Amino acid sequence: MMRILGVDPGSRVTGYGIIEQDGQRLIHVTSGCIRVDGEGLPERLGMIFRELEDIIGTWLPTEMAIERVFVNRNIDSALKLGQARGAAICAGVNHALPVAEYAAREIKQGVVGRGGAEKTQVQHMVRVLLNLGENPQPDAADALAVAICHSHTSATQAALAGGGRVSGRSMR
Repeated sequence: MMRILGVDPGSRVTGYGIIEQDGQRLIHVTSGCIRVDGEGLPERLGMIFRELEDIIGTWLPTEMAIERVFVNRNIDSALKLGQARGAAICAGVNHALPVAEYAAREIKQGVVGRGGAEKTQVQHMVRVLLNLGENPQPDAADALAVAICHSHTSATQAALAGGGRVSGRSMR
């Protein structure tokens, strides 16, 4: 059984979600948001690191997956996001977790089936795939989507490596 920590990094709100993969079944373990307000960037990065350290220590994931930085127009925001990612990755590496990185389009494609999906579509599919009673908070849903994407990617890679089948089709 694999337990995956998914992280949606942000300098103000970092989403996290942990799922277990038991064969084909995905199980929601926990999810939420790390909210850091009002302090300087170094203090916020330290809070992200410490909170994720606590989450990892409590829930004992075996792998970590995180969203890659996407640079649109605001370079300053992208730099802060990159630093938040760095703090999160350091927490995972500090616990000897293998860390996988996925682009936002890959995550949406893996969860919704369309790389240009809206946030509400991601929330809905996360709820359906994990059999949740309601949509998770947007940042937590994004983190769970990262974990789900990693689960699907890992299963596909394992099938390819073993010469097995994926979705009923031979991968040889």
